[in-house]
Amino acid sequence: MQLSEFDFDLPPELIAQSPAERRGQSRLLVVNGAGLSDHAFDELPGFLEEGDLLVLNDTKVIRARLFGMKESGGKIEVLIERILDGNRVLASIRASKSPKSGTMLIFGEYSAEVLGREGEFYILRFSAAVQEVLDRHGKLPLPPYIAHEADEFDEERYQTVYAKHPGAVAAPTAGLHFEAAMLGKLKEKGIGIAHVTLHVGAGTFQPVRVENIIEHKMHSERYLVPEATAEAMRNAKEKGKKVVAVGTTVLRALESCALYGKSEGETAIFITPGFEFRVVDRLLTNFHLPKSTLLMLVSAFSGMAEIRRAYLHAIEKKYRFFSYGDAMLLERKK
Repeated sequence: MQLSEFDFDLPPELIAQSPAERRGQSRLLVVNGAGLSDHAFDELPGFLEEGDLLVLNDTKVIRARLFGMKESGGKIEVLIERILDGNRVLASIRASKSPKSGTMLIFGEYSAEVLGREGEFYILRFSAAVQEVLDRHGKLPLPPYIAHEADEFDEERYQTVYAKHPGAVAAPTAGLHFEAAMLGKLKEKGIGIAHVTLHVGAGTFQPVRVENIIEHKMHSERYLVPEATAEAMRNAKEKGKKVVAVGTTVLRALESCALYGKSEGETAIFITPGFEFRVVDRLLTNFHLPKSTLLMLVSAFSGMAEIRRAYLHAIEKKYRFFSYGDAMLLERKK
């Protein structure tokens, strides 16, 4: 398949620069066999049935962006991709010149040594615990299409209300719509709620640079599907109920678990049209970037023609796009 098949024109004013005033105030486009319908996100419980299972990603975004300098005085920006252990990280570095192994980077009272490269990333070893450095000097890593620097409002809203396990450098944005009150309503209706953990990497924003999409290489991310979640899914399936993934990260974790037979590990799964879904029946997600791997994923899930039609409708109706934008509820195409 060609990259150009996943392109579309998006008016810049539809790229959400801030979230809705309160969680749950966003819009919801429902895409299923009956066509397209426009709703408020607060109406979501009406589209789920008793016994359905909602699966959430409980990863927590860390303050993964650091600004500092080389010993020589040149300014640098570091974006941590992954914490490897107490002192070491995998990170990308923006600098006037690529730093060599042995280079010391300075962040206030802390330093980090460049140990080497791993693909396009650098391995850094900090002079103190990584979390300590991030707590003192780290900034929330908002996506590149959001024009402002993260502030106190972003510190709260670019994090789900159920975030638990630190490790992500980007939020699982479909979950940003949920208030605690909404989760309570879903439980009252008899809808099950379970969790996975997938630490979202900066690779989620990595552009596809090849025209033949099969040549694209995905970044690897860590995931965990607890046994309690696997059991809840089995129970839902046995009763003929639906497994609803809240976000593409949840879908990737669940389908990786089913495909590889591992409840915990690394996944670089690349889901494109033709993929055979084994677990997820419905997907709650935001609107994605043109030519992105996430647009390919939803096209695989609901059909290319259906997604193209849904996106044209969303643009016409002025839905808000990307991380702070509105949501879609997708049915898996048979």
